[in-house]
Amino acid sequence: MRAILALEDGRFFIGESFGATGTVVGEACFNTSMTGYQEVLTDPSYRGQIVAMTAPQIGNYGVNDLDDESSAVHVRGFVIEELSAISSNWRATGDLNEYLRRANVPGIQGIDTRALTKHLRSSGAMQACLTSEEMSPQEAVARAKSAPAMAGSDYVKEVTPQQPYDWDPEDKLSCDWTIVKGDGSGVEVRKGNEVFKKLPPIRHSIVAYDFGMKRNILRRLRQYGFKVRVVPAHTSAADVLAMNPDGVFLSNGPGDPAALTYVHENIRKLIGRTPIFGICLGHQMLGYAVGGKTFKLKFGHRGGNQPVQDVRTGKVDITSQNHGFAVDADSLPPEMEVTHINLNDHTVEGLSHKSEPVFSVQYHPEAAPGPNDATHFFPEFAKLIDDSR
Repeated sequence: MRAILALEDGRFFIGESFGATGTVVGEACFNTSMTGYQEVLTDPSYRGQIVAMTAPQIGNYGVNDLDDESSAVHVRGFVIEELSAISSNWRATGDLNEYLRRANVPGIQGIDTRALTKHLRSSGAMQACLTSEEMSPQEAVARAKSAPAMAGSDYVKEVTPQQPYDWDPEDKLSCDWTIVKGDGSGVEVRKGNEVFKKLPPIRHSIVAYDFGMKRNILRRLRQYGFKVRVVPAHTSAADVLAMNPDGVFLSNGPGDPAALTYVHENIRKLIGRTPIFGICLGHQMLGYAVGGKTFKLKFGHRGGNQPVQDVRTGKVDITSQNHGFAVDADSLPPEMEVTHINLNDHTVEGLSHKSEPVFSVQYHPEAAPGPNDATHFFPEFAKLIDDSR
């Protein structure tokens, strides 16, 4: 079945439909990760977006229940060059085509994703329409032009939980997947051949604001000794402080951070009252809480190969990222220090308060998908809590 991907500037691509059928609109963007398409699909930060993968063949290793980063597929549509005809992996429980069909998310394959990526890099991320219905390219372009812009959008309200909850109270969801080495000591086996590392004892109890949080963030927090109480995005600072947490975590999430004024105010009230660690959208909203601003990047940072430098030490991490906005360094007050920069475009990638136990990074230290260079931020958060007591 024919499918069309049309951009608001009039460029369009004709390919073959896979996954669900129908018509969707959203912001077109690209991800440079070589693997991890299932994690990308289920990352709530992609709410409202049509995602193109730059790797030439997608679907090779199928899908499985353990690799979902949330309970739903959040991308509006999925764009690839070639859908693998087979799914070959011992962990696979299904294939990508059927996975998207069940999620009612349309995909398009057989287009030149390299040309699409180059176009988005030159012209910037823009609204798009993906359709498998009987529609002319010109009609699809018109649909793209009428789609709501990402700037000013509050998609957090669509993905945040409605009620607070405790993450994994029985320690069944947080163990780190691994491969047995040596005599297998230090691991426990669950679900047939799946092997997981044992969890450490709990050292700190924290509250995590869920703006669209990936499950691997929650897993990582528990793997580093945190007990996590998850709260919705609209939870007041007073309610959080009433829980008497050792610290507060600010999660990733979708949309424009400038639109989330109700979150900025709550974070502002928490500064100086408890240690805070933010990532991605949480990092951007921390910037607003201290009086800063953000701006929209031309085509965003999405993938597992973004080089970030700690300007205090010179150390470089290769990081996993997914964001379309960045903190404006010139808008920050004197009490905030820029700790990390992106080596591709020198945008802000990390912040630290000079007098309070508060810090944040723009990228994803939990990865999934991506490298684990930045995992050290989780034990650093634990040390910050210990040092602030």
